[in-house]
Amino acid sequence: MREKVRNRQYVMALHAEEEMDGDNLSIFDIESGILTGNIRERQKDKETAEWKYVIEGQTLTGVNIAVVTKLSVTEKLVIITVWREQRYD
Repeated sequence: MREKVRNRQYVMALHAEEEMDGDNLSIFDIESGILTGNIRERQKDKETAEWKYVIEGQTLTGVNIAVVTKLSVTEKLVIITVWREQRYD
């Protein structure tokens, strides 16, 4: 997934763009989240049997975010949604 980001082989779903805007995140923050993050969870879609991955990482300014991705049939990374992580330490 990191390689897909480095090579700009990804697309943003409309929902991800809306959530990104709503949380005042930039595309560079999303890229950073994937590049610095780790897979927290793998989920299998019940209808399509596709695997989705929840990645926890950090924005350019160190804010914790989550990015949900999958690999498309064309081998591009699809960014499905994003959000700021709430930490309760």
